[in-house]
Amino acid sequence: MPTASEGSDANLVAPVEGGEGILVIRGGGNCRSWNNIRYKVGLSAKNVGSSRLSMNVATIPPGGVAYAHIHVGFELMLYILEGRVRHEYGVGLTRSIENQAGDFIYIEPGVPHEVFNMSDVDPVVAVVARSDASEWENIIPYERP
Repeated sequence: MPTASEGSDANLVAPVEGGEGILVIRGGGNCRSWNNIRYKVGLSAKNVGSSRLSMNVATIPPGGVAYAHIHVGFELMLYILEGRVRHEYGVGLTRSIENQAGDFIYIEPGVPHEVFNMSDVDPVVAVVARSDASEWENIIPYERP
């Protein structure tokens, strides 16, 4: 499974404003990638000291695939802002569901899934919220049968 790249923790901390209980990131440009997904600077343990949550805006490029993986011990919620995706999921990745802009998605801990951008022209953009402040440390690859 690919690891995070193109950005250091210092790049995550620099845009944080505020203090004394309220921290803000304005806009948060794309600065990192993981598993073929580009991420804006978001909120996590790395830059705001969160202990249980992280949140990002993720982009899957046209024709892109977020390879099969499992979230170990944490929940994930997505809201699709732009584009259309197909999730292949479950043991053996035998189930499939399509989502588009305006859809909310919940993924239970431990569910194997692979995500496909259904367009060769347009990106998929989604808000991603995790019940894990470490973002990607508790994600493992899932071997497609």
